[in-house]
Amino acid sequence: MKSITKISQILLVPTMVAMAFLLPGCDAGYTERVNTEEVKERTIVERVTASGRIFPEREVKISSDVSGEIVELKVAEGDSVQQGQMLARINPDTYISAVERGKANLNNARAQKAVAMASVENAKAQMEQVRAQYNNAKRTHERNTSLLEDGIISESEFDNSLANYESAKANLEAAIASISSSEQNVEAAEYNIKGAEANLNELQSNLRRTTIFSPVSGIVSRLDVELGERVVGTMQMAGTEMMRIANFDAMEVQVEVSENDILRVSLRDSVEIEVDAYVDRVFYGRVTEIANSAANVLQTGQSLATDQVTNFIVKVRIEPESYMDMVREGRPFPLRPGMSAAVDIITNIEEDVLSLPIQAVTTREDEDTGRFEEVVFLYRDGKANMKQVKTGIQDDRFIQILSGLEKDQEVITGPFSAVARRLSDGDEVNRSSRRSDDER
Repeated sequence: MKSITKISQILLVPTMVAMAFLLPGCDAGYTERVNTEEVKERTIVERVTASGRIFPEREVKISSDVSGEIVELKVAEGDSVQQGQMLARINPDTYISAVERGKANLNNARAQKAVAMASVENAKAQMEQVRAQYNNAKRTHERNTSLLEDGIISESEFDNSLANYESAKANLEAAIASISSSEQNVEAAEYNIKGAEANLNELQSNLRRTTIFSPVSGIVSRLDVELGERVVGTMQMAGTEMMRIANFDAMEVQVEVSENDILRVSLRDSVEIEVDAYVDRVFYGRVTEIANSAANVLQTGQSLATDQVTNFIVKVRIEPESYMDMVREGRPFPLRPGMSAAVDIITNIEEDVLSLPIQAVTTREDEDTGRFEEVVFLYRDGKANMKQVKTGIQDDRFIQILSGLEKDQEVITGPFSAVARRLSDGDEVNRSSRRSDDER
């Protein structure tokens, strides 16, 4: 048993020695093997990457304003149309009947006005007759008043005269009121005419809407109805969407950019566009619109949790010059709505600036302030010397160095695990490779 234990101890010795050389921080004299690279001047292009789909820059939805059956459909998907061209017709029979009823109601209102105006004239004629009677009764009563004072007529005759006068006066007032009432009937008839005219105009407008014309010139990019299909629509709300007409001469990409990147995007930024349908082909464009509100902006009653991704819609106009060589007979529009696309928005360009590979920059906690600072490790005489730096923009490979380093200084760039975690200021290192722009 003792001999077996002794043999095991003999076998474990070389294993432990090997581990001492392999593990950092051991007493066996292990040194980190590192790669280095010189600080060089480069042109750094900062980009924001996003993905989305292609849409026509201008696309008009054609919806029905009236309800009924489609009795004519003049276009098919992909057809070119001109502004004002007839697209479809909805059965107009019901609306023709409604217009006829509206015309009848208008004529009836006009007839009622004519009757009211005739009543006014009749009332005026009656008033003149009653006025004459009133004037006669008034003069008679005035004479009888004098005759009563002279004792020529009796009290009863005077009372009869007074009654006739007051009756004639009342009849005159009634005739004047009748004229006023007849004039108000005329005014009411005029309002009825205006209402009937407005109703007729609405009915005629509905009748006109049974024939649908193109509001713009373009291509029928989408057709959602068939001949004989029923559509629903009113003037107060959007009806059945029948088709879409788009201008394929101006195309755009709509992409979603995260809230972390949206502040770096500006109008007129240059954009490189890759369309999934065209492999190894790059199109070019510019940012034309940046949303002010997030695409998933909160609605009433929604949670205020921040664990959801917040994106903003950015629209990029595709420059026609970048795909004009692809236009040919039978395929005048190589880019179609709905195609998937990825974009690189060029947000900043810095030329001839000091830079390093991104992996060369890491962070370390400052012992005095407790804050994390950006640092790199310079390679000097087999040792790693930590150096605080300030960085600027970056692309997918390099990062700009604003301060802390000078051109041609040799910096440790890898391995990543060593730079990010294991290296400390003053550690001995073993340089395995040194690269420069000429070697890359």
